[in-house]
Amino acid sequence: MTQRLFFRSLAVGILVLLLIGIAGCNRLFAKSPLNLTSSYGQPTAAIFVSRTSPVMVSLLVNPENLEVLEGDGELSKLKTRLFANTGIDYQHDIQPWLGNEITLAVTHLDIDRDPANGQQPGYLMVLATQQPEQSREFVEVLFSKRTLAGRNLTVEQYKGVKLIYDTLQEETPKEEKRGGYYSTPNRQSKSKNSQPNIQSTLAGASVGKNFVLFANDPRVLRDAINNVQAVELNLTNSNKYQQAIKQLPQNALAVAFLNLPQVIKWQGLGTDAQTYESQIVSFVEQPQGLLAESVLLTQDEFLPPSIQLSNPVGALQYLPSEVSFAVSSSDLSRLDNSNLAVLWRQVTATIFSSEKNVFSQLFLPLADAEKSWGINWKEDIFSWVQGEYAIGLLPREDKPLPDWIFVAEKSDSTPAAIYRLDAIASSNGLSRNSLTLDDQKIFAWTELNTTPTTSPLTKDRELFTIQAKVLGTYTEVGNYEIFASSIEAMNRALTAKENSLVNNSSFQEGIAVLPQTNQGYVYLDWTNSQELLERQLPVLKLVEVIGKPFFQNLRSLTVSSYGSNVEMLKGGVFFQFN
Repeated sequence: MTQRLFFRSLAVGILVLLLIGIAGCNRLFAKSPLNLTSSYGQPTAAIFVSRTSPVMVSLLVNPENLEVLEGDGELSKLKTRLFANTGIDYQHDIQPWLGNEITLAVTHLDIDRDPANGQQPGYLMVLATQQPEQSREFVEVLFSKRTLAGRNLTVEQYKGVKLIYDTLQEETPKEEKRGGYYSTPNRQSKSKNSQPNIQSTLAGASVGKNFVLFANDPRVLRDAINNVQAVELNLTNSNKYQQAIKQLPQNALAVAFLNLPQVIKWQGLGTDAQTYESQIVSFVEQPQGLLAESVLLTQDEFLPPSIQLSNPVGALQYLPSEVSFAVSSSDLSRLDNSNLAVLWRQVTATIFSSEKNVFSQLFLPLADAEKSWGINWKEDIFSWVQGEYAIGLLPREDKPLPDWIFVAEKSDSTPAAIYRLDAIASSNGLSRNSLTLDDQKIFAWTELNTTPTTSPLTKDRELFTIQAKVLGTYTEVGNYEIFASSIEAMNRALTAKENSLVNNSSFQEGIAVLPQTNQGYVYLDWTNSQELLERQLPVLKLVEVIGKPFFQNLRSLTVSSYGSNVEMLKGGVFFQFN
């Protein structure tokens, strides 16, 4: 078990280095004395990776160039701490020869293609070297130490490359006496040329003058070498990869490529999730943070033309700047086919192994309103919103779920839609009441309850107090219809113009990085949304532990989809750091 953890520990260490490096890119841009963007390019290690591999992730800069990110020395502590269980001293063993690229790839869904013994994915790590002799010596010394620790070492020449790997050879089953004869259970006859059943735990090789390779099985290394020599096998000659790499910015700090059908197969997802063929994600530093740009590609033209917005929608003026989460765009009647919804389905299917309803997961309070009002958001409200819209969540200290505000541009069908909502509320036992809020007429859907009370003056009869619980409010302001979860939320919407989300500095900085023409925005104030998101996605807590410095410094993120290519969905996420 300890041996099997070696490669996993090494891989986790490199992955976290990627995450920590990315987390500080806002400081890198401003403080680095190096012109790092000039050295970025495409992952050269793609020549070792099969065109059928599910995932490849690459850091395209030497971690030492990220030292300017250090604030509290987190990066240096990480490099020494994470490699402690591997027998590697990063500062002494790796830093002197490491070049400008670190690549990790899942190369096989199951190395031996035998479902009977479980799924054993193949993992490949490629480290660029700028000191070939030193890196070759590192590989030799590493495996020598593992031999002294009791591992079985094997050295093999494969197509001109020296492979070194340690193994665990299965013990020969003990013979049992059955009916006067000795026999070995489940033993199959083998020819003199057959190989013993060997389980590998770590394999390594120095390839040429530029690369050091590690894998969790020598078969992964052999395939990597085959991919270089038979170019039609490697990722660089895949049409999907070539199409995706054309979308890669020249100054990308890190890149991830996903072969989505293979990822879906690996994760055991349903076929409905196979909307796209491939995805490439790039990370580019910006003055105030980091831009992660995603491009999803398909071979079929299936996306309808998207509405292009040149400015933030006017409905945002009714969302207070304190909102923790907001979505704004146009035409909710086409929500299922919108770029934002398609992107969300693809992301949740790929990462969380589930295709969850867009708004019931992002906006849990709105899902709660469906139950209390007896409505269906999609059928009763979204269907008639063909113009602008904005939805926002407002945190409340006195309630586990935040308040919400929904603003929709009016259309000819709005009056009939409001009449239908009132009818649904009435059929579910709710009352419609007219109120005045700072000279603005609003309507509230309320639930009436009676509570018995006693009084010394009325000993002979029981009194009842009528209490009205507000479940929702709505009003008409100019060209917009505003819905809110409470009177307090409605008041904040009506008074938001002086301090709306549009004037929020974080929101302004976020949309400034993204293309001006797009299909709308999703904005997340991380500090105010963290607790709610953790409740909805428990896996997020684990991600936060792994990438602690990233989430410690995260202030907000802004998401947008853009582009009008019917074969491509392009979107960006801007991470803003403190």
